[in-house]
Amino acid sequence: MSTENTTAAGIDTRAFRRALGNFATGVTVVTAADATGRKVGVTANSFNSVSLDPPLILWSIDKRSTSHAVFEAASHFAVNVLAADQIDLSNNFARPKEDRFAEVEYQVGEGGAPVLADCSARFECEKYQQVDGGDHWIMIGKVVAFDDCGRSPLLYHQGAYSMVLPHTRMTKREDGQPPSSHFQGRLSHNLYYLMTQALRAYQASYQPRQLSTGLRTSEARMLMVLENDAGLSLADLQREVAMPAREIEEAVNNLKRKALVRDDQERVKLTPKGIDETESLWTIAREQQDKVFSQFSEAQLETFKTVLKAVIQH
Repeated sequence: MSTENTTAAGIDTRAFRRALGNFATGVTVVTAADATGRKVGVTANSFNSVSLDPPLILWSIDKRSTSHAVFEAASHFAVNVLAADQIDLSNNFARPKEDRFAEVEYQVGEGGAPVLADCSARFECEKYQQVDGGDHWIMIGKVVAFDDCGRSPLLYHQGAYSMVLPHTRMTKREDGQPPSSHFQGRLSHNLYYLMTQALRAYQASYQPRQLSTGLRTSEARMLMVLENDAGLSLADLQREVAMPAREIEEAVNNLKRKALVRDDQERVKLTPKGIDETESLWTIAREQQDKVFSQFSEAQLETFKTVLKAVIQH
């Protein structure tokens, strides 16, 4: 098992950021408006709780951000915790754009801060303190209103978007336990429940094998969408691997550093070494598939694939 680290005196900021990416977080869009009505919003995963009494939360913003002036001038800001289906909203506020609020549904909250619709949770905050945090400002807010919308949150891990699934160990039946009641009654006919249970069971043995290659989940996903004889643009990669544009660029740079991909005009292509690595990933995927689905006939598998493709395209 290899590790990548550096001393504090000569820290590699890119490697440091990748290491931090192992800590899974939620995704927020933090918004504010100044006295002139100028609105700003930034995507941030630095959100965290500070205190229950008084109710304080924090997040951080890059000192180079052009949005900071509005956050500094505003009396309030809102932290919008994104739901699992709001990847597009996250990307919208992460990219440079003339008007990030165009075609975005929101209400005007405390201090004029835009409060976004259909989030997982929302916290309207009075600005409490701004603390110097190196190349970022740490913004501490006192919560004056909040909504718990009960929607599953969007997650961010190793540079890629993800979503919540209960850990397989939490539902695994130990020897000697009575049979689970999970598949009795209405649950036995609920397709969504059955699909999520099947995915968790499949990943329990597949994910550790994929991670054993030394590639991050996001990097493995990127290699597997690249065909041997074709390349994809950065926009195509973003569509296929569900990662923010900035993270795709960094992942591509990481894969270039490992000599697994190369540039071909405006497309990303596998190198010979990358083809070999990708074939190893596909071997792991094929062996897992054979292990799980060998009990079914070809006709059953074709029907299953047809159903899955139809659901994906729905």
